Amino acid sequence: MAASAQQIRRHVLQTMAGGAAVMSLPIGGWWYWANKERSRVAEANRTKIRLPNTQDTYDYLIAEKCQPGDVLLFDRRCEHCASGPWAALACLASKLFLTGSESSFDHAGLIVPGYVKSKADLYEATNLLLLEATPQGIVARPLKDRLEQSFSKTIVLLQLNCPGERRNEESDPDGAQRASVERTRKHVERELRLFRDQWVALGSGDGQKKSYYPWIHSTISLGGALLYGMGLQDYSSGPVSPSAYLVLMGLIKASAAQSIDDKENRSIKPEDLMRNYQLLNKDAVRLRPGWRFLSPITIKEGPRL
Repeated sequence: MAASAQQIRRHVLQTMAGGAAVMSLPIGGWWYWANKERSRVAEANRTKIRLPNTQDTYDYLIAEKCQPGDVLLFDRRCEHCASGPWAALACLASKLFLTGSESSFDHAGLIVPGYVKSKADLYEATNLLLLEATPQGIVARPLKDRLEQSFSKTIVLLQLNCPGERRNEESDPDGAQRASVERTRKHVERELRLFRDQWVALGSGDGQKKSYYPWIHSTISLGGALLYGMGLQDYSSGPVSPSAYLVLMGLIKASAAQSIDDKENRSIKPEDLMRNYQLLNKDAVRLRPGWRFLSPITIKEGPRL
């Protein structure tokens, strides 16, 4: 007797359910391992003995090299993505379609001023946060913690140099120029504080209103990378890379970058931040006259065991 349509549907559904269950086992095992690795590194950093005033610590590096407006680029290990399979898939798509032969940076973050909870925070050089678009939302986390707990293969610092500034140079500008640089830096810090609070509230919720961005971040990232890979990014209303787009919006807010065309802004990729627009005229960030990124500084390189 021929099987009824209902029996056929039931058999198909049972087969699909069995296949999904089999596939979920290795995925679940990987996810458990990724979270355990994250917890292990967090605990190791929490209990690590720290020697003050040593030049091999992230405290020293941050105090000496980092300022609000600087950018960090990450070459991530997608297998260590503890936010889930969908986030790991979005990471793989970003690596496949948004990186080229020049670099493999697939994520970006913007250094912003830290929260001021006491008078001491005003004078603490390491009181800096890294603002990022992530599967947890748009978050601002302590810069030192973010660097110590990262599993990325490589992390590169792009120092933002304002007009007249002489970062990493022994000679100082004259009095008038120094005053101009200080005014510009205060403006950058003020605007980035406002930008930080606005986007954290928008992307992670402000305690009163829940944000749905964490639920759609990986989908936006995956869709943006796929559309860019197919050359269809101009037909999308979303960014190619949410993390790079957030960094660019911050630079525009700080008056360091120009906003000429929204379509061009949405097409920004992490590695574009390393390119000089005046030389390439495309696939690069348009900084305002006098602003520039200094030569990249490698903060971390090599495998993490």
